[in-house]
Amino acid sequence: MLHLAEALNFSGRKVVAAQAALPFPVVHGRSLRDTLHTQQQALPWKPLSSGGEQQVSRCFAQSVVLRGICKEKPSSCPGKRPASTLQASETEEEILQLYLQTLFPGAFSTSHVLEQPCPTLPPYPQFFSSLLTKQGLISEEPLSSSSAAVESIPVVTALQSAPVLHAVLHGLYKELRRLDTRRWASFFAAGVEEEDFREALHDLRTLADCYKTHFEDDESEDEADSD
Repeated sequence: MLHLAEALNFSGRKVVAAQAALPFPVVHGRSLRDTLHTQQQALPWKPLSSGGEQQVSRCFAQSVVLRGICKEKPSSCPGKRPASTLQASETEEEILQLYLQTLFPGAFSTSHVLEQPCPTLPPYPQFFSSLLTKQGLISEEPLSSSSAAVESIPVVTALQSAPVLHAVLHGLYKELRRLDTRRWASFFAAGVEEEDFREALHDLRTLADCYKTHFEDDESEDEADSD
């Protein structure tokens, strides 16, 4: 995980944010290209890290892994002009990569698609919707209440170096800056020097600024006005 985070960061950045969709919403009988086409500009995941919802197209670098997607059969209409760029892609890896390039233009993106889904057999908690099949796919028709538990699900996860981390790191810096270190004598008695603490605060603020874009500049000005 450490090496992956390092590979996704540059220009002084060190932190990545985690995203996931569990399960990845695939309708039974639909292909990956159909699923991503219906997503349009919506993100297919939710944040696992603090910092709020992510803005589409605001990402420096990312690594995305999609599990539980079967290989799609080649088109049976050779020579037919594809309806979209996703339709023109041949493999699942190409489809996902093109989708990421569309959502995050200019970002460095790596993607992997694996056929093996994530197993959800006991003691995995069964907190899934009753609309999911045993394979974790969305059913277009209601399932019977006597249907078996979900045995596996498709999952997409992402690690991103993104501007949303500016708010996370800057918020942590502001909280630590408010501490009155004179009231925490035992903290420094454990071996932490006041000068080291102040230096760590400075490094934290510098790290937060590495994730700043012109959007975050505007937000920082608003925070300064409110202070």
